[in-house]
Amino acid sequence: MKLIVLDRDGVINVDSDDYVRSAEQWQPLPGSLAAIARLNRAGWQVAVATNQSGLARGYFTEDDLAAMHEKLQRLLAEEGGRVDLILYCPHGPEAGCNCRKPLPGLFRAIATQYGRPDLAGVPVVGDSLRDLEAGVALGCTPYLVRTGKGERTLAKPLPAGTQVFADLAAVADHLLEETR
Repeated sequence: MKLIVLDRDGVINVDSDDYVRSAEQWQPLPGSLAAIARLNRAGWQVAVATNQSGLARGYFTEDDLAAMHEKLQRLLAEEGGRVDLILYCPHGPEAGCNCRKPLPGLFRAIATQYGRPDLAGVPVVGDSLRDLEAGVALGCTPYLVRTGKGERTLAKPLPAGTQVFADLAAVADHLLEETR
């Protein structure tokens, strides 16, 4: 089974420094949904690991977040795709949890869900350093996209072996070419 782990905001959908707070505000990035659908058709399982501290901050509710994810799945279905697993950290930065990226709790949960001891070689796609660090802690191969906060992240030291692409569609092109 081929597995890929994606961050959400800035990779799949438009990010906002003021938080994406509703399904109405949740807008896919150009080409991201088609990229996921192409990966699905090629046999990839797609998991999403996302920090959603807006919950802890009171910016939106669990119902709002569920509506965002329902919109994601509905729009993906229209493209012939799906996300197989969505895990999120609802905590704020001060909560001391182990699921908030850059800590690897969400990635451990993904490994457990798929019956794996780790995520060695699994691509992790993110637009921030914390996305990549969380995946690398369990052996993921890091891919940085320039969308979302990606351009800002390029100014920081990246994990060894990080490959940089314009967007999720370019990552999908690369992975699909690589696995032909």
